[in-house]
Amino acid sequence: MKIAILGIHTGIGKTITAAVLAEAMGADYWKPVQAGVDETDSGVVKRLLTNGSERVHNESFVLTQPLSPHAAAAIDGVDIDYTRFDWPQTDKSLLIETAGGVLSPMSANTTMADFVAHYDLPAILVVQNYLGSINHTLLSIEVLKSRRIHLLGIVINGPANVASEKFILQYANVPIVARIPHFDKLNNEAIKKCTPEIKQTLLNSKHSLFGFAI
Repeated sequence: MKIAILGIHTGIGKTITAAVLAEAMGADYWKPVQAGVDETDSGVVKRLLTNGSERVHNESFVLTQPLSPHAAAAIDGVDIDYTRFDWPQTDKSLLIETAGGVLSPMSANTTMADFVAHYDLPAILVVQNYLGSINHTLLSIEVLKSRRIHLLGIVINGPANVASEKFILQYANVPIVARIPHFDKLNNEAIKKCTPEIKQTLLNSKHSLFGFAI
């Protein structure tokens, strides 16, 4: 099964979420487009996952500048065409991390949502609770609905906010499928420590969510 990891904003915690979910599910990880080379998201996930070097697949594009992919691609003289990506070959579930928010550009004239819709990928939406996050979350959900992208649910990254979460769940009728804690020290041991609870939450999901094997 292939699942897209989307976020309501840039820097919302998609990479850490992907690492935790991949560890809990025994899934592989792929980030199709990486902008910036100082510390890549694939490198972070490879470090955090058990057997990460075997489960993290190479990007289709690695752009030199830490900018929005369309701007970084223009600087590098690269044309990103997601309809021609070479997809990783794996017999495991594959988590696909997008860049930025739902409508962040993937190329000069396409967005992350366009990419996910083109491949008919089910999606997880990563959310943090902050002033304005209700609006950002509901707008993101509306975009996904408008493109008929199947939203499996949302992941809360960081502290809970009961009032915000209650409004989002009631208004949008989507489940919380996992909660990612704050990590004082981020490493494989910390990721593994929280995975039993995450795994049980996924199994209890009303979607019987990911259908992964334990």
